[in-house]
Amino acid sequence: MLDHALLFRGVAKWIGRVETPARIADSVDLALTAATSGRPGPAVLLCPLDETLEEEAPESPRSAALGHCPLDRVAPDPERVAEAARLLCRAKRPLVFAGGGVHTSGAQSALAALQEKAHLPVATTTMGKGAVDERHPLSLGVIGSFMGTGSATKFMRPLVAEADVILLIGNRTNQTGTDSWRLLPSGARLIHCDIDGLEVGRNYEALRLVGDAKLTLEALLREMKKQELTGRAKARPRIEAAIAAGRKKHEAEVAPLLGASSTPVRPERVMAELEARLEAQDIVVADASYASIWTINYLSSRRAGQRFLTPRGIAGLGWGLPLAIGARLAQDEGAVHCVAGDGGFAHVWSELETAKRNGLKIILTVLNNGILAYQKDWEDVMLGAHTTGIDIAPVDHAAIARACGLSAWRIEKPEDYGPALDQALKREGPSLIEVIADPEAHPPLNFYEGKFPLPKR
Repeated sequence: MLDHALLFRGVAKWIGRVETPARIADSVDLALTAATSGRPGPAVLLCPLDETLEEEAPESPRSAALGHCPLDRVAPDPERVAEAARLLCRAKRPLVFAGGGVHTSGAQSALAALQEKAHLPVATTTMGKGAVDERHPLSLGVIGSFMGTGSATKFMRPLVAEADVILLIGNRTNQTGTDSWRLLPSGARLIHCDIDGLEVGRNYEALRLVGDAKLTLEALLREMKKQELTGRAKARPRIEAAIAAGRKKHEAEVAPLLGASSTPVRPERVMAELEARLEAQDIVVADASYASIWTINYLSSRRAGQRFLTPRGIAGLGWGLPLAIGARLAQDEGAVHCVAGDGGFAHVWSELETAKRNGLKIILTVLNNGILAYQKDWEDVMLGAHTTGIDIAPVDHAAIARACGLSAWRIEKPEDYGPALDQALKREGPSLIEVIADPEAHPPLNFYEGKFPLPKR
């Protein structure tokens, strides 16, 4: 018999088992509590049919609402908050580095208030993208990821290197968020806030603020207002000018790619067309591999909110379309765009029928370059050659979509993508736009520059 508890142990936060029908309600309460309290995570409740269906289960006598996250908000130590506020106020070159915990906490407004009123520059991890408006003059964008190729990674790096105090908020300080632990300057004083005390100081010694991100940011701003913020206000023009200069350099560097008229189509041109049509309330879901990297670096968050969903952690190829379906069901507002490579999309063709059957307006852009591009490039850089397993036989994804009843376009010229996207935005139900993309196109990842470390053997 399959040991389901063992099967899920590596990916679940909590695993429970219903032994009798009388415990079903209590077990469901425990599963919901485990999933939504502390650091949220997946909870697995095993319900053997021979046990749970042999008699009628009693109703739960409890009335507590457990189906929301965060379930509880825990405030950090006030004395440490005050100390953190003093450090940020007195710092000459402070920086806020926000992670996905800001989204989980619903702390975007609190972070925006701290950014604006305390004159603090804010950068994010990949998971934290959208924690602040990326067009704000004090926003650096996504930094730290070895997948990052945008202005934050290259042209904002000096602002990170010179920081003397860094506030890490809802940030795991893991490998992918710190450029393999080489992003944060060794001389900077770190302040680390997280709901999980085990995460605080796990990789870097820091002033510990264990608590909810929203409550912590609100408390920090209150304390900072008690301090002298004149210095922060005077430093703001210099910081804004440095950020603006970085953006300008980045825009000049990528302009030829964003306007490329070559065929096969450059993904950067696709992103430029999509960026021009994105609205503040739209959601963008990216599949794994290069699809995530194009969206992270070439699409911008126009207002704070969790509207960029990328597969970091355990999510892999094929998560894009199913996640987009979930995002569409969860929110009626705005458009839902999904960007996927042909390799990732091939895992989930059947979900086109799901989207069509449910009448879900999702616009899926498939970058078809005929290869597993990230895998190919990784093998070439790390091993000096690549296997034949990266090649994909020619597939007409638009034809598959039409067979499922979707509106679909197959794009071979860059100037045709924008008009197709305009049509898809006007139509009801799901649409698919297949773009024949350049197989040689790849972002300049750090490991191309020899900076990504080989694993120790």
